[in-house]
Amino acid sequence: MIRWNADQTDLREGLARWGEALSAGHIEQDEHATFSWDKWKLIRETGILGLPFGEEWGGLGQSLLTTMHVLEGLGENCRDSGLSFSVTTTMASTGVPVEQFGTAAQKDTYLTRICSGEAIGAHAITESESGSDAMAMTTRAVRDGDHFVLDGGKIFVSNGPIADVFVVYARTRPDGGALGVTAFLVDRDTPGLVIGKPTKKMGLRTSPISELYFDGCRVPATQVLGRVGGGFLVLDHVMKREILYSFVVNVGEMRHRLDRCVAHARTRRSFGRTIGSYQAVANKIVDAKIRLETAAKWLYDTGERLAAGENVTTDLAIAKLLTSESNLATSLTAVQLFGGHGYMTEYGLEKDVRNAVAGTIYSGTSEIQYNRIASMMGLGT
Repeated sequence: MIRWNADQTDLREGLARWGEALSAGHIEQDEHATFSWDKWKLIRETGILGLPFGEEWGGLGQSLLTTMHVLEGLGENCRDSGLSFSVTTTMASTGVPVEQFGTAAQKDTYLTRICSGEAIGAHAITESESGSDAMAMTTRAVRDGDHFVLDGGKIFVSNGPIADVFVVYARTRPDGGALGVTAFLVDRDTPGLVIGKPTKKMGLRTSPISELYFDGCRVPATQVLGRVGGGFLVLDHVMKREILYSFVVNVGEMRHRLDRCVAHARTRRSFGRTIGSYQAVANKIVDAKIRLETAAKWLYDTGERLAAGENVTTDLAIAKLLTSESNLATSLTAVQLFGGHGYMTEYGLEKDVRNAVAGTIYSGTSEIQYNRIASMMGLGT
């Protein structure tokens, strides 16, 4: 069990004071799929976007575990899950790879703006014919003098409609396998880049998503992130942090939801007794507690091992699978416990179910995680 020191606790408690303002109007904004620029201004004021990045870039220079601890607090206190998702997407998709792989000039240009929230980031990986199999991508990048010319398209780009910079993964060698993919930093106003209209979706509606199209999109060679052919290394580094950042937010959301369920079970009466006194109800709440704490332990233990430089391939898959499925299961439990009220949009619980479904799909579906774990156990041949 991690014992958080005073500085770590202060960071999380400091963020908690913003919870009410960040949650304001979340049900209505979800209904209308509205990204709130006013809330983004508040996010910028909190300083959360700079948590894991160096002070020389305007960040707070915090460790991976401290960053996760504060992000869990974001999930616990902010009811606008789409906003939280846009925050972690910006941090993980763009800030993380630029700090790890970027040149000094790229860090000066992008990382300082990511830390301040002046720039919103996104990454473009998925294509219509290559979902979880990212290496099957067909978007091409062909060298032309001191530029690369990108052609192709990407789908399901979170933050796409609002992003200022994209980390785009494209194939620079048709037959190069994982070594044939390169990551590029592509500005929103780059000629040849077309950003599609926001796509309607089931959940996380306040975090807009769209397609991207590349039609002779000329990107300077200085915008290569890392090295040519090194895109898989960039993606692998990003995805590890994306899972830890995004799903620890879910842990915070589960913690808040559990508190609501406990309070409801203690006060709601049926047939002359509080509903929490019925074993069938109490068992559901206990199960939610176990799911929550197990998910939290897996995520933080995996974060510790990753920070220590250990191989966490299996740990990440288990943590992601466990947390996403637990978040979905406990959101359904909450709806059931609140009965008819839980089914009504005004309580915000049905929205939690819709949001939780997404977690079983993005960052590698639950089925992919099962396959990955099986492979690491020697069952994939």
